[in-house]
This record gives sequence, C-alpha cells and structure tokens, in this order.
Amino acid sequence: MSRESLIGNSVSGYRLVGMVGEGGTSAVYRAEHPGHGVVAIKVLRDKLRQDGTAVTRFLREAEYGARVLHPNVVRTIEIGQGDHGLHFLAIEWANGEILDRYIKRHAPLPRAEAAEITVQIAGAVQAAHDVGIVHRDLKPENVMYDPGSHQVKLLDFGIAADTDMQPEQRLTRAGFFVGTLMYVAPEALSGALVGPAADQYSLATIAYYLLTGCHPYTAKTPREMFTQLLQQPPTNINSARPGLRFGSAVEGVIMRALAKDPGSRYPNVITFARELQNALTAEPVENEAGLLGKVKRLFGR
Repeated sequence: MSRESLIGNSVSGYRLVGMVGEGGTSAVYRAEHPGHGVVAIKVLRDKLRQDGTAVTRFLREAEYGARVLHPNVVRTIEIGQGDHGLHFLAIEWANGEILDRYIKRHAPLPRAEAAEITVQIAGAVQAAHDVGIVHRDLKPENVMYDPGSHQVKLLDFGIAADTDMQPEQRLTRAGFFVGTLMYVAPEALSGALVGPAADQYSLATIAYYLLTGCHPYTAKTPREMFTQLLQQPPTNINSARPGLRFGSAVEGVIMRALAKDPGSRYPNVITFARELQNALTAEPVENEAGLLGKVKRLFGR
C-alpha cells in the first residue's frame, strides 16, 4: 500500500488525514482517533516490512520512546501492527513547529528564550539517561517548539541506544557512526557506543546555534567536517558572529560542554543546561549585535 493511499484510511482505528513528514525508513501522518483525539502516526515504509533489522530498529524506537516519561518528550500512545503487516507507532501530537525552522527565522534568539529551550531539552534528555537511554541524534530537526506556549517536545528515538546493550544487540555495524555530523560528538565518529556525554555535546551545539544562528564548525563537506571534529577546536562562541559578544561565564559553559574529551564536560546534561541558564541570566545584556544595540545602549533603553 503506497503512502498516498494510506491517507483517508484507518490503521487500527486511527484515521490518517494527511502526511506531515517522511524519512528514509518511515512516514509520519496526522491522524484522528475516537479515544485519543489528534495524534501522530509513524509508519514503517512498505519496502522495509520484510527487513528484520529495520523492523527491529522501528520497534526498538517505540520501546525506548515508551520508557522515557517526561513532559518534554512526546508521549507514546500505542505500538502496533495493522493490515498487510504494517508496523505503526502512535504518539502524542505536538503543537508548534520543528525547532530548526524557528531558529533559521529568528536566531540569534533572546537569551532567556534560548536558555528556556535548552533547559527543557535537557530535562527530556536527562529523563532518557535516567532510564539508561542515550538519544544519539539530538538536533533541532528532532525537537518541536511551540512559540506561543514556549513548550519543547523531544522527538525520534530512532537511533537511540541502551547503555546496557550487549555488542551482539547492536544494529549499527562496528566502525560506523550514527547521528548528524553537524551535531554529533567527536567520540561517536569511531563508531563506538557513546554515553550520555555525547548527548550533552549535541545539546551544547544546539544552544550555540540558538544563541548565535551559527554552528561551532563551518566545514563545507562531510569529509572536512569529519576532520575538523577530530582535529580542530570548535569556534569560540565569541567569534561566531560579528558584533555578538558573551561574557566569560557564558563562553566558559558552552565551550566546556563542547570539549572533545567527554570527561571534561559537565557531570550530566541537566547540570550543563542549568549552568548555562544561570550564566545567561546573570550576565547584563549589553552586547547586542549591530547598530540597533548601539542605539539602545546610547539612550539607555
């Protein structure tokens, strides 16, 4: 059954009303259910239904998502299999938009907003770490953000890993890394199973992006990015954008969480987020970029 033909049909009581996104392994639909109301339905692609590894990964994502209970994580409603062997995952419908789109329109974000988003993501990630799950793919594309309510919802545990996982249970071949190069921690590039510190690094990259509209590395190709991650320090946040400056406390927090050595980062992701929030709150906003900032300072506004 094609993706298009699913729209208007029901899957185990969920009526699919439209597609909202798709990736290499699955498609996501907006759906309606008599008991659950509006939900999101993630469906494994037709061509992968007979692929044992793909099915196992899909079911593992569902299992991990169900284990992580937190207000900033989309709630798992049901894991099931419909007609024709169709595997699906029903999750809470999250209002708002993909965080990456919001950042591209509004960055650099106000410091209070950037801190609030970072703290909420950290809370969701810490909840995963508390039950032994490392997300491994933290990036703005995997976060929903509602600017009206300022609420964050973490999505997609598709390549998450259990810290107690045995080597024979891994679905990623040794020597191959998973994640997104722009946000992946350097230690992940070897293909080794990473720990919670890798998620902290990814969140620090997101915070850097929220505050500057830039990334810590500026490689133009994957090969160049790979080399920079392994061999070069990240661009200092005070060099990210002309005219945009942060105090030493903010700079220190961000750059510590971006340390290449996982042991040099904060003890956990929530500590990093709180330290960043404290630094941003304590620092006077006197370094606004551009002419507007100079005018505001001149007239004391």
